[in-house]
Amino acid sequence: MIVYVDRSTVREGKLGELKAAMTELVDFVEANEPDILSYDVYFTDDGTRMTVMHAHADSASLAYHLEVAGPEFPPIGEFIELETIDVYGRPDENIVREMREKASMLGTGRVSIHDLYDGIDRAPVD
Repeated sequence: MIVYVDRSTVREGKLGELKAAMTELVDFVEANEPDILSYDVYFTDDGTRMTVMHAHADSASLAYHLEVAGPEFPPIGEFIELETIDVYGRPDENIVREMREKASMLGTGRVSIHDLYDGIDRAPVD
């Protein structure tokens, strides 16, 4: 499994527009990415920070997300300053390169990959 978490600062006065854009993006992901396990958007109580978290069964699902939803990311840049992307699990190097490009386009460019050491995952059974 691969878990992606990005954190951004919300630009002053842009919270309402950002929330509307993120609702559109969530709807887009839901309609176009049937294999994504989750795609969630969080805001701090004061609306100054946003966290986006999504989970994928494998590297191919994350690659597909970046390919399909990638063109939807640039307009969101006017509402945020992307600070970090943390990925838990090891995607292939092409995906890491794409995430670094996304991070540079929307903010600082910082991407950290965290390799799994040990653990268990329990996916829901249909």
